[in-house]
Amino acid sequence: MSTFDPGTEIHGSDPQSAILEGAGEEAIQGRSLSQIAWRRLRRDKVAIAGGCFIIFLILVAIFAPLITKIAGGPPNEFHEDLLDMSLGGIPYGFFGGMSWQHPMGLDIPHGRDIFSRVVYGTRISLLIAMLATALSVTIGTTIGIIAGFFGGWVDAFLSRLMDMFLAFPLLVFALALAGVMPQEAFGLSGLPLRLVTLVTIIGFFNWPYIGRIVRGQAMALREREYIDAARSLGAKRPYILFSELLPNLMAPILVYSTLIIPTNILFEAALSFLGVGVPPPTASWGGMLADAVTIYTQPHFMFWPGMAIFLTVLAFNLFGDGLRDAFDPKGH
Repeated sequence: MSTFDPGTEIHGSDPQSAILEGAGEEAIQGRSLSQIAWRRLRRDKVAIAGGCFIIFLILVAIFAPLITKIAGGPPNEFHEDLLDMSLGGIPYGFFGGMSWQHPMGLDIPHGRDIFSRVVYGTRISLLIAMLATALSVTIGTTIGIIAGFFGGWVDAFLSRLMDMFLAFPLLVFALALAGVMPQEAFGLSGLPLRLVTLVTIIGFFNWPYIGRIVRGQAMALREREYIDAARSLGAKRPYILFSELLPNLMAPILVYSTLIIPTNILFEAALSFLGVGVPPPTASWGGMLADAVTIYTQPHFMFWPGMAIFLTVLAFNLFGDGLRDAFDPKGH
């Protein structure tokens, strides 16, 4: 049995400091919200799998030219020599002419490589969805934080503006706008003009979804003690909005941004399927589905772009749900 030596000097001004010194030389460090969220997120294997697939898609979109050099070839290159023209341009072989050079076969009746078109379609879908989401988040965050912080008639006006945009028939507007869009505008023409039009339509009319979420969070945070402390120190409203409120809103903004991206991917695919999205011959998943609908005897031509859309939307939804659970585990 150990005995206490009265001559032993106790370092520190109180017993608690002595205990902390005896625990080891390493200092005890607190964890930030992002560190706590990461610890929760990495335990969610499904969300991590979704995040890894999203990173894979981004790499595919970036290195699309290199990937198609290895297999597939250019997305708009015709391979008529591999088609049986006596049967309406059906590729030779099984399952649409699948081979090592053409892993997903060739389309009908042009003989373009489906693998290359799916890879380049990844670039188009992610580009439009992410740019449209960035536009929606920027507008929605700005208007939502102003409405939630100021309240009163400002909140009433901006809330009715959100309701008006939410009631707007977006699909009908996109169809009508595509029909009257000139061949050249704002110094752009062709594919760049159509991409800018799609990003503007999708992003500008979807901001109320994130705006409502930011408004509700801002209304809850504006009564916190640190906001009152900033006011008492003479801080101006712009400083409080963007230096005090906005950093504490980054978690919900990030979570719902990942949930808006798959919605934008589906909307772009729907517009391309209806013929008012990405113009041919540029590869897009929705356009490939539209081309495959007419080939009733070859259903596997619809499988590849459909599976690409399904897996991409599923990955973003799983990752977004994981982020929501990580940042707000009690918010269910």
